[in-house]
Amino acid sequence: MRIWFKQWKDSRMVRDLVIEDNSDETRTHKVFGALDQACYDMDLGRPLWLDVTVRDFKRQAKARFTKDCFMEEVPFDYLEIDVIEED
Repeated sequence: MRIWFKQWKDSRMVRDLVIEDNSDETRTHKVFGALDQACYDMDLGRPLWLDVTVRDFKRQAKARFTKDCFMEEVPFDYLEIDVIEED
């Protein structure tokens, strides 16, 4: 599985990162693990999964974490995650 993480500010992508996980874990564990790794690499706190975020991710394998999802101030408008390849 490959997941693309993108930080957006003022309608421009300011940073991106791709995390790959080829383990035998479940899809959910892979997503949470990749999110933890991306937040560590980008020096971010872990965002909260709001109901709308979960619903979007289930429907489209893509979700946006807005500033409201983070406990601390972040220097971007939202973090987008996108599953670009599944096992």
